Amino acid sequence: MGEMADKAAGAVSGARQWRRLMRLAELGAIPGDGVNRACLTDLDRQARRLLAGWATEAGVSVSVDEAANLWLRRPGQDEAAAPVLTGSHMDSQPNGGRFDGIYGVVAGLEALAALHDAGIVTHRPIEVVAWTNEEGGRFAPGCMGSMAWSGHSPLTTWSEVRDAEGIRFADALAEHLRAEATLPRRPLGPIGGPMGSPPHAYVEAHIEQGPLLEAAGRPIGVVTGIQGSRWFSVTITGDTAHAGTAPLALRRDAVQDMLRAITALNALTADPDDVLRFTVGRVTVAPNTSNTVAGQASFSIDLRHPDRAVLLAIGDAIAPTIRAALRTCDATVQETFHALPAVFDARVVAAVERAAAADGQGHMRLASGAFHDAQFLVPVCPTGMIFVPCRHGISHNPAEYATPEHLEAGTRVLARTLLDLAA
Repeated sequence: MGEMADKAAGAVSGARQWRRLMRLAELGAIPGDGVNRACLTDLDRQARRLLAGWATEAGVSVSVDEAANLWLRRPGQDEAAAPVLTGSHMDSQPNGGRFDGIYGVVAGLEALAALHDAGIVTHRPIEVVAWTNEEGGRFAPGCMGSMAWSGHSPLTTWSEVRDAEGIRFADALAEHLRAEATLPRRPLGPIGGPMGSPPHAYVEAHIEQGPLLEAAGRPIGVVTGIQGSRWFSVTITGDTAHAGTAPLALRRDAVQDMLRAITALNALTADPDDVLRFTVGRVTVAPNTSNTVAGQASFSIDLRHPDRAVLLAIGDAIAPTIRAALRTCDATVQETFHALPAVFDARVVAAVERAAAADGQGHMRLASGAFHDAQFLVPVCPTGMIFVPCRHGISHNPAEYATPEHLEAGTRVLARTLLDLAA
């Protein structure tokens, strides 16, 4: 196995991988080397067609499921054996970078291409998946494709979710599937093995999106798990009034009550150890004019913590904390996303660690602060992730950058890990 793994890793072409990443970055390119490629758009479809063409060159078959997850399959010696999966996503944030998500998809394909070039046939099939709408930039929440595939939530859960232009997710998905009608359709769900058994394992390669690997000078992160996330949408409702004539004592000012609510939430989520993450990232005000008292104010909440008990307790306290802080207005609080902390399988973590050591790559164990599609594979099959450094830990930003050398190192470790798991 050691000699075969060396051969597979040696066949990884960092130059080919970089060319493909840069070609994909042209689709949705924005100033500053950024990318805006939303899911289920024509740009998304162009990227997927490029990927499918490259897959065909490597002897890999292409199919799509009901959630528009795109699948690339390399056969194994035993086609009835449960496959090993790898992959990530192809959509970006509106002001995103060139590596978030797409690296994991291209790395998966490069690992398969390396096996192809090295003439290695694995016992189990290996599949690369590009999950639909991981970012949630166009349709919220993110990870719809992996949630629907894993059984976390039915696909119809998000049918009525609309983007900024009012387009329903169900309609965008239907249009997308019509555009890819020539691709073979596979059932939605973990049916890769005999009698619908789940995959043998899943490994996702990704940029770290944080500063730890760069600070430690390690090219490989062996990811042990993902902290949990809870998202909320809050609407404060008061009354619109004239800014010059309405006495302060009689106003139902939604903005002022929103500020009181956020102040109370800051107190609720204060953490002297700086482990908890609390973010208000989006605020909208109506009617949003300078001389009118706002009758409505809405804001988002992103709450994250690696401890299940803390995440549940703080998340459950959000709505009562908001309502207690209001003076004159009313509030509606809706939870839009809920993912408990995920702990990765010890066998997959160990396989990644072995692969990094065998390839001579400095590595360290760490947890992921960002959520990923891998989070929703944990209940389905043994799961793990491989991180590579990104410059200054910057992500979701055009300045996001990873070196060709680090990306190649991550893919060499991925190829070794896949070969280990698929043997």
